[in-house]
Amino acid sequence: MSIPPQNGWEGGRLLIDLAAIAANYMILHSLAGPQTEAGAAVKANAYGLGLAEIAPVLYEAGCRTFFVAHLAEGVALRSLIAPDSRIFVLHGPPPDTAPAFLAHNLLPVLNSLPQIQEWQALAQNEKSALPAALQLDTGMSRFGLTEDDVNALSHNNGLAGIETILVMSHLACADTPEHPLNRHQLDTFERLRKRLPPAPASLSASSGIFLGPEWRFDLVRPGAALYGINPTPGQPNPMQPVIRLQARVIQTRHVPAGAHVGYGATFVTQRPTNIALLGIGYGDGFPRRLGGKGVAVFPEQPDIKLPIIGRISMDSLAVDITDLAGLPPAPGVAFDLIGPHNPLDETAFLADTIGYELLTDLGSRYHRTHHDPRKG
Repeated sequence: MSIPPQNGWEGGRLLIDLAAIAANYMILHSLAGPQTEAGAAVKANAYGLGLAEIAPVLYEAGCRTFFVAHLAEGVALRSLIAPDSRIFVLHGPPPDTAPAFLAHNLLPVLNSLPQIQEWQALAQNEKSALPAALQLDTGMSRFGLTEDDVNALSHNNGLAGIETILVMSHLACADTPEHPLNRHQLDTFERLRKRLPPAPASLSASSGIFLGPEWRFDLVRPGAALYGINPTPGQPNPMQPVIRLQARVIQTRHVPAGAHVGYGATFVTQRPTNIALLGIGYGDGFPRRLGGKGVAVFPEQPDIKLPIIGRISMDSLAVDITDLAGLPPAPGVAFDLIGPHNPLDETAFLADTIGYELLTDLGSRYHRTHHDPRKG
């Protein structure tokens, strides 16, 4: 007979604040201004936090334009939100999949001449112009039509059969406001889109919104900022925190000075040390790089940053709790690994990565709780 986990979870718990996501959307919508629509990027399972739970919250907050990366993500999203919403698939139609876009009411972002040709072939079969977005490469050298492509399309009715409903590009350095590429990409975007059919324009994702009105155009496409990642690095985070990651104590132990902790004996205690072993590790997507760098927080003594010591294992990590007052916490007690006193972006920095990667790496073993304080 199986034993249910204590209070519904064992090793790690990921708390996701849906009200904070809605509030972040409204912050970005307000900042974009009354003439600019705010969409939402919900690719990669809403940045790892749960598409099924988050997409309806964004819809309720007023979002009507969504962006995913892959066709399968678009199909999943279409089943979750009302048909009056637009779903753009950023990678466009893979070969021989264009009919599926029509079947599921999805909009392709056309990034190349072959994708345009495939969409045009479908339009010819349908005997009707079909809506799509066009993406321009304005200096990132990632996705999008080159200047030569745009020149070719601007002649000889090169976009026949396509109803261009959006022209877009993507900023490479928006989180670095002083970077000269931002202005270069803006100028290039303005120049190239004039050679295409008139259509609403979109250049900015999360950080680009904060560059100023020039970069916002008709539609902004926030992603990371919705989920609490700071869109203005080096400045106070204007977004509300969305996640809290907790891990339970499996065991505590007292070791003398000179004890080795963890694989490889990379950490040696310099004093008699109390250790708490917490039940998550890199098998849960918690970065192994945080061994010797990251911190945990005991919620009852939040001002003390407790170092993660030794190498992080697949299913556990060790925390030095010597500086806590009172008796060591009992098995089952929860520590914060990301929370109000150890924010997501700070934890990502200690792991030598970014909040995007940390969020999307958080694995399936966490007990996930989506909570909306507005609804009790």
